[in-house]
Amino acid sequence: MSVIDQLLENNRRYAANFVDHDNPTAPTRRLCVVTCMDSRIDVFAVLGLRIGEAHILRNAGGIVTDDVLRSLLISQRLLGTREVMLIHHMSCGLLSFRDEELADAVQRDTGVRPPMPLGGITSLDDSVRRSLAAVRYCHYLPHREAVRGFVYELSTGALREVV
Repeated sequence: MSVIDQLLENNRRYAANFVDHDNPTAPTRRLCVVTCMDSRIDVFAVLGLRIGEAHILRNAGGIVTDDVLRSLLISQRLLGTREVMLIHHMSCGLLSFRDEELADAVQRDTGVRPPMPLGGITSLDDSVRRSLAAVRYCHYLPHREAVRGFVYELSTGALREVV
């Protein structure tokens, strides 16, 4: 049985006891969280959130990319979010490579160079600051003033604000 088959079995059990709480589409806390896809981060537990309270956008590193900006635009303009919380984390895999080296390896293996930035970073705080700036200077986002950035410590569960 594959992992996906196991997950589908889990879903059948979940659906059998599912209760629709009729949560609104718009997040009740008017918050959008951008964080890493790292499976060690339970965003809802870390922030004490419940289903329906915030949008959660995840990608490698929690970096604000064009796609994150697209999602923020929809979150703010169509679904009423007003605040953005950026969370990067200690021991992030993006600290382990440089874009050029990884792109070179992919090109050697496949004959094709990835067309997008891969996101390798050398400093978590600098990466948070770049993501903060990307949101704050994105003129098509209507709510850019309430944006804050943090580094999450995996070993303690604590957030440290980056200013």
